[in-house]
Amino acid sequence: MSEFVVGTLLHFQGPGGIYGPSCQAVTELAVAELNATGGILGRPVRAELLDAGQPRAALRTQLARALDAGRLHALTGWHTSAVRNAVVPLVQRRVPYVYPAAYEGAETRPGLYVTGEVPSAQLFPAVARLRAEAGTCRWYVVGDDYAWPRRTAQVLAAQLTSLGVQFVGARFLPEQGPTAVQLAQVLAEIESSGAQGVLVLMVGQNGVRFNRAFARRGLHERVVRLSTLMEENMLMGSGAAATANLFSTGGWFRSLATGEALDLVGRYLSHHGHGAPAVGAAAEACYEGIFALRTIVERAGSPAVAATDRSVDGLAYEGPRGRMEFRGNHAEHRLYLARADGFDFDLVGEL
Repeated sequence: MSEFVVGTLLHFQGPGGIYGPSCQAVTELAVAELNATGGILGRPVRAELLDAGQPRAALRTQLARALDAGRLHALTGWHTSAVRNAVVPLVQRRVPYVYPAAYEGAETRPGLYVTGEVPSAQLFPAVARLRAEAGTCRWYVVGDDYAWPRRTAQVLAAQLTSLGVQFVGARFLPEQGPTAVQLAQVLAEIESSGAQGVLVLMVGQNGVRFNRAFARRGLHERVVRLSTLMEENMLMGSGAAATANLFSTGGWFRSLATGEALDLVGRYLSHHGHGAPAVGAAAEACYEGIFALRTIVERAGSPAVAATDRSVDGLAYEGPRGRMEFRGNHAEHRLYLARADGFDFDLVGEL
């Protein structure tokens, strides 16, 4: 029987490259588990890895060739909104596309199904909790310069006035990484702004570099940081000394003590061994994306986008994050606030 080939867009270079090894490892586990339980529509599954960190023109060319040749039957994988926006015009209405990363929200294009977090559900309640428990009401935004950080800050700013919270400044730095001078400038602006908290909307190694510089300046001792992409591989890259007063919010942390989360970590370690990279949020999102894809396609009975669009609303399944339920093309699920403790996270609570 012919293979069902899932194009899997992962970052293997650039700032997001820090997520690549764990995303690839968990994708291998997901494919092995799918094939042990019948594949997709009875067909064996193979993941074709595509480097989302390469120049976008090269990625678009590579993806277009694969689609034109009929080699791919679906698309998923953890990658940034900038990559998603670059490839959607190629993919739209051709194959189902499950986007599992946290993003800016409002994605409604046909054939695109979202399992990641959005600002209203992820950041608003986290900021509200820090406002209530720590009095953090003056925030500075630092982000990479592309759609996800800019739109997230825009959406959140409009919502936060009801909490008595305000943004006192914002800087968006080059997507491929700021210079040392640019980092120093933004840290000086944070200090002079009187900010009590910093919302960090930076990908991978950019966030690691920011954490290190933030701590060298001593800001980690008196200013809270909140991120939506800060995960265990980034904590290790930042160093334990740079993670004081650092919070993250999302649907997955390796330290989650739910049965579903513990089961995934146990199966992952059994498959790859204890030397495997940490199953951070980006990696778990990849796993989630592959199983969401199977659930959507099998409910539709076909990978045809017209069929998957008709059948996705109301679909529900159990995954590592617990119950996932689609409302339109977006999946809803539990979200948490966690505080960094060295190279791991302590759960503060469910949002």
